[in-house]
Order: sequence, then structure tokens, then C-alpha cells
Amino acid sequence: MTQEKILIIVPAYNETGNVARTVQEILSLSLPLTVLVVDDGSQDSTAQEAREAGALVVSLPFNIGIGGAVQTGFQYAIEKGFSVAVQVDGDGQHDVSFLGKLIEPIRKNEVDMTIGSRFLPPFTGYRSSFVRRIGIHFFAYLISFLTGYKVTDPTSGFRAFNRKVIHIFAGEYPHDFPEPESIMVARFYDKRVKEVPVQMRKREAGHSSIRYLATLYYMLKVTSAILFNMIKQKQAGRDQ
Repeated sequence: MTQEKILIIVPAYNETGNVARTVQEILSLSLPLTVLVVDDGSQDSTAQEAREAGALVVSLPFNIGIGGAVQTGFQYAIEKGFSVAVQVDGDGQHDVSFLGKLIEPIRKNEVDMTIGSRFLPPFTGYRSSFVRRIGIHFFAYLISFLTGYKVTDPTSGFRAFNRKVIHIFAGEYPHDFPEPESIMVARFYDKRVKEVPVQMRKREAGHSSIRYLATLYYMLKVTSAILFNMIKQKQAGRDQ
């Protein structure tokens, strides 16, 4: 199997107390990888902690959201010639010991994009709150129905991409709700997508940008964005 040049994209916004540990865990793996932390306009010491932990850092001048931060990483991957990119959130929730398994189908050219799912057997670890699981399962059914993919964890930000998908997402990556919407983009370009079972952990410091009280609003917004994305893609297909 050919060794690939792997870029780990870590979008981070105010992740002091989390990002250094995340970077150190990734760099401890025996893989030929480079860690790029995209500091999304943080107001704390995220960038400094990431550099001290051994990551390359791109600091955005203001907060543009996780979609824009991850797209910055894809553009960096193209510029520097990386053939595989992996998204790992900066909050420490992704167990990076599964990174090799996430990349393996990409390196074997079995698929173009993998998604780490906490809902696939044999794992039964942390799966987020009951309220959030309701939303995740709803989007899983919706996206599976619309795309034909078998999706169980559409909001997972633990993902790997080959060179073809890197180029697509560098130019066309959703900014509002990137994880579920990007699956729709991959379907539009007829890319092979597969989920890989992984484990996730509770966040140890800070808190998520999505609050429990906003869950119903979030579900409605994401559903609208997914359906709008599908309509836009169908229109684009007719115009080609």
C-alpha cells in the first residue's frame, strides 16, 4: 500500500484546554501526517497552545464558522499537495486512535470519503445526549433517503477525504451546517461514501456551540438547508 501524504485539519474556536491535547494525541500516532489547526478567530490562547503542541496554525482574522474553517484546511491541502485530508474536531471528543481505520478505505481506494460513526457496532460508548440523538437519527434517515447512502451519524465531524473530494470541497463546501450538507454535495458528485465505526468522548473543557434549547430550531434550519441544497443541485444538473 502506497504511503499517502496526510493532512489532519483541526477547526478550532476558543478551544483552550482541549486543542493541545488533541494535537498531541494525533502526533503520537505512527502515521505520516501533518496537523493543521485552523484557528477560527478565537479570543483565547487556542492558536498559541496548538503551536506549542506541534501543529501548524492558520489564524483567521475573525470567526467565520466551522464550514469556512474546514474549507480553509482543504485549500491548504491542495496548495501543499496532500492526497488525504482528515477532519478532527478540536474539542477532544474524537478518539484519534481510530484515525487509521478511518483512513484505511481511502488509502485502499475503496471509497472517496469516510465518516466516523458512533452508532455502528461494536461500540457502545459516549453517543451525546438523548435530545441530540433524536436530531442525529432524524437527519440520518433524511439523508439516507435523499442520497441512497447508509448514514447513521450525519453530524459527525470525524471524516477522511481523498484528493478528488478535497478538490471539490476546497471550492464548494457548505458553511451553515457543513457536516450533513456536505454529504449531499458528495452525492451530487457521485462520490463513494462509507461510514466507519468509531468511539467518541465527552468534551472535557468549554462547551458546544449548539445548545439544547436550540435543538428544534437547529433541526428545522438544517432540514431546510438540506432540502435547499438538493433543489440547487438538481437545478445545476439541468443547467449542465
